[in-house]
Amino acid sequence: MFFIDDRKKLFRPLVGKYREQVVACLQISFNQLYGATADYRQTLNREQVIDVFQQAIARAPVLDEYDGGEFSASVRGEREQANWVLNQLIEHGWLEKLYDDATLTSTYAFTRVGRLFTQPMVDISGGRFRTRHRNTRNTRNALRSFLDKGEIYDLLDAFEYSERIISDFSDVISELDERKRQLVKEVEAQQVVQRASDEFFDFMEKRFMPDLAIRLSADSVEKYRDDLQDLIKRAKRKPKEFKVEAERELRKAAPELLVDMQRSVYLMVLEGIEMRMQSAAEIMLPALRHALNSFTRRADIIIRQLSYSGAGHHNRLLNVCKQLSQLDEEAQAGRLSQAGEALAVLNATWVDSSSSLKINARRIERVVNSAVEEQGEADVQTLKQLFVSQAVEQAFSVKNTEICDYLISALSGGHRIRSQSLPVKDAKDLLMSAHVIELASAGQVNSDYTFSIEASGQRVKTEYFEECDEFMIELVERVHNAES
Repeated sequence: MFFIDDRKKLFRPLVGKYREQVVACLQISFNQLYGATADYRQTLNREQVIDVFQQAIARAPVLDEYDGGEFSASVRGEREQANWVLNQLIEHGWLEKLYDDATLTSTYAFTRVGRLFTQPMVDISGGRFRTRHRNTRNTRNALRSFLDKGEIYDLLDAFEYSERIISDFSDVISELDERKRQLVKEVEAQQVVQRASDEFFDFMEKRFMPDLAIRLSADSVEKYRDDLQDLIKRAKRKPKEFKVEAERELRKAAPELLVDMQRSVYLMVLEGIEMRMQSAAEIMLPALRHALNSFTRRADIIIRQLSYSGAGHHNRLLNVCKQLSQLDEEAQAGRLSQAGEALAVLNATWVDSSSSLKINARRIERVVNSAVEEQGEADVQTLKQLFVSQAVEQAFSVKNTEICDYLISALSGGHRIRSQSLPVKDAKDLLMSAHVIELASAGQVNSDYTFSIEASGQRVKTEYFEECDEFMIELVERVHNAES
């Protein structure tokens, strides 16, 4: 059970009109103990904790719209409020008090549960830096390290990084939707085009360029998808002894992954990584692009609308209306009549019969993809595969002229021979004998002779083939037309 012992009412300090102050105290304490500028050699005593809490309480507002009884009790000052918050956090399992028997002093630190729940609050406030766009590369690097070194923890790291790819996509999509709603809300409340445009461009410069642009280009899951699939195939083709050892180590290191005793944990982890990469490339990446497109389109519409309406600037239309409202009806009618004559510029005439109306076909612009992608260096495995494929192609390639020479040599003792009687001295002769029937359609030896290849209708067994069709091969003289 989760809500036991001092965690029975874990979230109670976050209820009441002082909940914003409690969150601020947790965030500032977390940064003091685990932040980038934290001094891990020192701990916080009660006086230091109270000073830190006072700073947070001075900046955090009090939410008066909620009355929570005990947790909304009034206090006399910031120091008393800081003491009250500290006691509540200790009582309900967020902080713990540690005693040092040597110095007879007490220090304060986060409990494990308190630290785990406070970290998302710090992340939401934007106080911590995260390299979200590196999880795809981390998955590839960890999987490659596992194949090279055989360390089972590298495979578990790759499995964990692949899970973070999906969660990072979800976080960014939620952030874009939230910023879109916030942009609309601020514009409706203030109608200030300058602030709306500043908010939009600030997001594009500080959030889009450092993170989203890399995610959609340099670190796109589509870019590393083929590499990861190749690595997963290599892992599945590993020797049986390697996979058995990896399976044994996985069951020891991560027993929670063992759901069925008959199912391989090793294959389940590899299939899980492959499935997550497929979902990220085919589902999450298009969803991110759609969310980003929706956000930029909404921002463009709002900025254009505010610019056209002249919000926040001198509006001449409103001034004209204000001036007209100060005139009497006769003067208003005169002004509006003059404006109507100035705007009435419509001129209706007959169409010239000597001219013809032509509707030109819409010209379709060609879309040229001019993107240049840097080609990386080929690894040893790729070069090896390329060399093997070329060697195999060259080894099994047969030319018609070589087959003709082979048959002429085989027919040196006569003019007719059966296909199963062709001489085979080496692998090259075996390839020639297997391709002799191609000469029936490939052509002739010279202008005077040609080969006649006919099927006998029988299937025979040879030393090299379990069963094959029999052909009669004969060298015949070509009959020329007397007139030619």
